[in-house]
Amino acid sequence: MSAPQQRSKAFEGVGIAGPFLISKKGNKMNYQPKAVEPASGKAQASWLASLLDHYFQISKFGSTIRTEILAGLTTFLAASYVIVVNPSILSHAGIPFSAGVTATVLVSFIGSCAMGLYARSPILVAPGMGINALFAYTMVVGAKVPLEIALGCVFWAGVLFTVMAFFNLRQTIIEAIPVDLRYGIACGIGLFIALIGFENAKFIVANPDTIVGLTTFNPVTLTFIAGFILTVALVVRKVPGAMMAGMILTTILSIPIGRWWGDGSAFWPDTPDVHTLVNWSGFSAAPDFSFVGQIDLVGALSLIYLPFIFVFLFTNFIEALSTFLGLAEAADLKDEQGLPRNIKQSMHVDAVAALISALLGTSPATVYLESGAGIAQGGRTGLVALVAGLLFVPFLFLSPLLSLVPAVATAPVLILTGLFMSEPMSKIRWTDLDEAIPAFLAIVLIPLTFSITLGLSLAIIAYVLIKLVCGRPGDVKPVMWFVALLAAALVAQTQ
Repeated sequence: MSAPQQRSKAFEGVGIAGPFLISKKGNKMNYQPKAVEPASGKAQASWLASLLDHYFQISKFGSTIRTEILAGLTTFLAASYVIVVNPSILSHAGIPFSAGVTATVLVSFIGSCAMGLYARSPILVAPGMGINALFAYTMVVGAKVPLEIALGCVFWAGVLFTVMAFFNLRQTIIEAIPVDLRYGIACGIGLFIALIGFENAKFIVANPDTIVGLTTFNPVTLTFIAGFILTVALVVRKVPGAMMAGMILTTILSIPIGRWWGDGSAFWPDTPDVHTLVNWSGFSAAPDFSFVGQIDLVGALSLIYLPFIFVFLFTNFIEALSTFLGLAEAADLKDEQGLPRNIKQSMHVDAVAALISALLGTSPATVYLESGAGIAQGGRTGLVALVAGLLFVPFLFLSPLLSLVPAVATAPVLILTGLFMSEPMSKIRWTDLDEAIPAFLAIVLIPLTFSITLGLSLAIIAYVLIKLVCGRPGDVKPVMWFVALLAAALVAQTQ
């Protein structure tokens, strides 16, 4: 072998890709150690993806990290109105708007992240709509209960709620609810969400002659229809992130309203001089912690306030129960026993979130119907709730940016969510009338009463009474009799 060939053989595998950089100067070969490159960003990303997939069992449930993140974004956008609406309602009770925003964001962040990390459930937690009106208008404004004592009542209701959750009382009740009624609850909630979507778009309006009716077509209505059709097209074509993309496209279509054509003032009844749908109201606002800890725990235990504690307890209990059942049935988020997946852990989170709400200065937190938007996007694991919860944090400072997404842009998503949640309707045993009638009542009464709590309560009462008059009381599990009594008390409280 010649000398050049020997040198070539000796240096084989050494060079640019080896441990040395080789250069030649005259007849002299220079060897310089090559710097060791750090792990690539791709490798680090792969490690993180593997960790997330293992912890949340994303692949096991037939999802992907991309799908889960998009679902979290969709859930957040569908429910982000709470950052503005909840403080607006609480302000009527005397809580400063800025303090209400801070409390809402903190509770939503803590509750949703806990739901994702501990319960590993794709369900968002935030201050409940409806129960906040009960707190502000019925209790503080109507009954003249001092604000600090009202927050104390919320706290003690949360304590009882937590005790029920950790002793599995809620799971026992869920097991007692017949399966057909669970299907009815899911469908009723779906129709309720769809109705909210149509109402948010001002597509369905009040009519004194027919109760409700179709609005007169105008530029806003046409914008909603265009946005709805675009969103449907994206969903049907199975475009990743279809729901979120639909909201973004509808928001863009809404920009001309009030600027170049149409009038959006109907969406802002408190500020009739605003005619645009998409509004810039600033970039940032400082958080306000002034109402954190402003609570009277001792005063709330007075006998005169005990009815309010139990009203909060029962209302939050039944609403959370129906939401868990509805979302689990609609998205098949169930375990081997047919119960909502990780229901025990989810109950713990929901209860503790309700408890800390009072300490942070807001009405009770609960699980959110709008979680169905992310589930409809394909979200199946706790990563959805974690992403949604983390997205709340910047709005401690950036809450004005939410005004860029008008209600007409979230309406198509809510309507399609209602469609997806109505799937269990085909599973109801319609020929078994004693089972089908209560399920049907849940389907129609939840949207018609505009209350999940009332609709579910009336359906539960009907189930027990129908079984009783048909001579089949043995079909009713003992716990169901107790739940029916609670439901009757709740319905009586509204009269």
